Amino acid sequence: MAIVIIAGLLFRGNLSFDRSFFFLKKQDKSCKIVKTSFLRNYGPLQVKRYSYLDIKMMTNSFKTKLGQGGFGSVYKGKLPDGSLVAVKVLNRSKGDGGEFMNEVATISRTSHVNIVSLLGFCFEGSKRALIYEFMHNGSLEKFIFDAKIPQKGHHLGWETLERISIGIAQGLEYLHRGCNTKILHFDIKPHNILLDENFWPKISDFGLAKICDRKESIVLMLGARGTAGYIAPEVYGMMLSEMVGGRRNINVQADNSSEIYFPHWIYKRLELDQELGLQSIVNEEDKVRARKMIIVSLWCIQTDPSNRPAMKEVIEMLVGSVESLQIPPKPCLFSPPKSPAVTDSSTTLVSIQ
Repeated sequence: MAIVIIAGLLFRGNLSFDRSFFFLKKQDKSCKIVKTSFLRNYGPLQVKRYSYLDIKMMTNSFKTKLGQGGFGSVYKGKLPDGSLVAVKVLNRSKGDGGEFMNEVATISRTSHVNIVSLLGFCFEGSKRALIYEFMHNGSLEKFIFDAKIPQKGHHLGWETLERISIGIAQGLEYLHRGCNTKILHFDIKPHNILLDENFWPKISDFGLAKICDRKESIVLMLGARGTAGYIAPEVYGMMLSEMVGGRRNINVQADNSSEIYFPHWIYKRLELDQELGLQSIVNEEDKVRARKMIIVSLWCIQTDPSNRPAMKEVIEMLVGSVESLQIPPKPCLFSPPKSPAVTDSSTTLVSIQ
């Protein structure tokens, strides 16, 4: 009887081992397919690959969490040379790794003061992580959406906000025209803008980015991609209006749809030459900066792509005088749904001049 039990346990053990081996083999095969496809499309990488053990060591077993998102978690880490890094550990349910390797490929192709630097990555079965340069002040989101809480002292001041808006525009212009290939970032929003110790902005999160031919000036996107209202790169203006208003464009607490959409509200005040009613404007210089950012944001969100300025023009508008700016046509955009996620298919024309 004992022999039968032992034999049964050994059989179950071997079966369990075989299943585990089969799973690991299948996972390893999937990983190799993704990497082969990646090398064929993008060529060899210029960034270092780390093992999962390396990731655990550099984060001190994931001791300090910097942030949490739908993609996974970001942890504070340290490289052997003492350099601080931010380690983005992706959820295991991230598919076969195609989107992950797309992000690795996209960022590794960039080199710009307003683009976050990718220092390395980990792709070990279902374990995936990205190692970025460490940004001491985290995301722009916490500084603008908490601006109404005085004790936190989060309002950055209009001079800093203007500098951040110019930096982001310069980063986008580089992605469109400065790279060997055009890179479209489909999720430009405050959460994806990181700030260093001097509040210098850097664009991050390239998981949904698209690399396209330099000859293309208009890209037709079929299907949902990114966050509603932040899809076309020029709709950077949506984020710009959030920076100005110190609130999300969509106020989910409001019942009246005409009151929840900030661009409509601010355009009416601009059209009637009323006070902008914005917080922390303390002098004439602040008023000029706010007005300029509002006008630029409204030009950027024009529904017709031919009416939207190219990012080079956006920079010129932001650094120029407010007197030279014309008031754009009234935005034809309707108030987006209260849910920030895109759930249905859509067709979007993206101007990438």
